Amino acid sequence: MINEQSTSMDRPWSASLPKGAGVGLRGQHIPEVIQQQPDIQWFEILADNHLAEGGLVPHQLMAVRSSYPVTFHCVGMSIAGVDPLDMKYLKSIRSLAERFEPAWISDHLCFTQFANHQYHDLLPFPYSEESLIHVGERVMRIQDYLGRALVVENVSTYLQYRASTMTEGEFLKALCQLTGCEILLDVNNAYVNQVNHGVDAREFIRNLPTQYIREVHLAGFEDKGVYLIDAHNSRVADAVWELYEHLLHTHGARATLIEWDNDIPSLEVLAGEARHAQQILDALEKASTSTDLQQAGVC
Repeated sequence: MINEQSTSMDRPWSASLPKGAGVGLRGQHIPEVIQQQPDIQWFEILADNHLAEGGLVPHQLMAVRSSYPVTFHCVGMSIAGVDPLDMKYLKSIRSLAERFEPAWISDHLCFTQFANHQYHDLLPFPYSEESLIHVGERVMRIQDYLGRALVVENVSTYLQYRASTMTEGEFLKALCQLTGCEILLDVNNAYVNQVNHGVDAREFIRNLPTQYIREVHLAGFEDKGVYLIDAHNSRVADAVWELYEHLLHTHGARATLIEWDNDIPSLEVLAGEARHAQQILDALEKASTSTDLQQAGVC
């Protein structure tokens, strides 16, 4: 067995950590965000779309960053891959982070590259002790290079490996304990995997370590009849909202992000989804405050 160690990364940016419900910033919405400064708590930046040097986009992003907290979401680290880490890519992410100071940086618990070919997809791997050693070493190298804890996201999958000796939740927990990384808990992905594989999404969420959950993603799926696709092209489904409430009652409030990547609607539609999430967060806070006052004998 691996000797577990918990590492504590310094977080000098923690004073401006995002709270409440935010949305993923998409290019077509940036002018509206800059000009109108809508009532949205924070934005998540798909970092890979902002790695090119020069042009108008960096100035636009800086204008957004001056008014809102931001986080970076990445798709190119290939955390579980067997190819060498792409240090050129990581250098670009680090340079971008030094300029825009995101509250945290996240990527997916998967591999995206093999034999120097970029698949542009989030590919699963077996959850095993051998994988844990391999992925743990890569996560620690990434964290050392970026100078901060990495936030890793559970992904939707469409196959499972016979070689797996751990559940996804067990693997995530062990990885956090080994490396000090944190979790971006995608509730939609958990629901998709429940339908696709028959796993219990509530149990998966319930058994995750509360102290490591940094962020939550909510998104829409596409129903193919016998399976679901994590399509990010529609509103959050009722079943996912219910699972989100289960998450909050189990682990408490977390910064929550509405993720919509395909068939992107108006910013107002995204803001409406974020308001729904915020209403759930506010109701949880109100109920918690009421409980605390009752226990204190105030009411």
